Amino acid sequence: MESTQENLTIGVFAKAAGVNVETIRFYQRKGLLLEPDRPYGRIRRYGQADVARVKFVKSAQRLGFNLDEVGQLLKLEDGTHCNEAAELASRRLGDVRTRLADLQRIEAALSKLVDERNVRHGNISCPLIAALHCR
Repeated sequence: MESTQENLTIGVFAKAAGVNVETIRFYQRKGLLLEPDRPYGRIRRYGQADVARVKFVKSAQRLGFNLDEVGQLLKLEDGTHCNEAAELASRRLGDVRTRLADLQRIEAALSKLVDERNVRHGNISCPLIAALHCR
């Protein structure tokens, strides 16, 4: 019986990694995942290392890294480039903090407008709509 180490079809591979087949192909086109050779007359086979790589990509994306940054992280994954990886993470953290500050400003503005929904100023019947006209 063949070992399952490198015996996953693309469909089984995608399912094991928790993505769809088109995601696998997309990652291959982006250079995030190697496309294995196709033995003559046979289909390509993938292994657990490929599954782990896709899971790494998805984990990094959940942390907000874009695919270019994920590619950089994959190049640094040998464990000897921790400072470079930390620098990428530090930049990502700065971006997240900026977006959080923006979201807090948006939340405060929307909250104020929602709270004023029953207050009428002159012939304006909806402060929310009026505020959007003024901006």
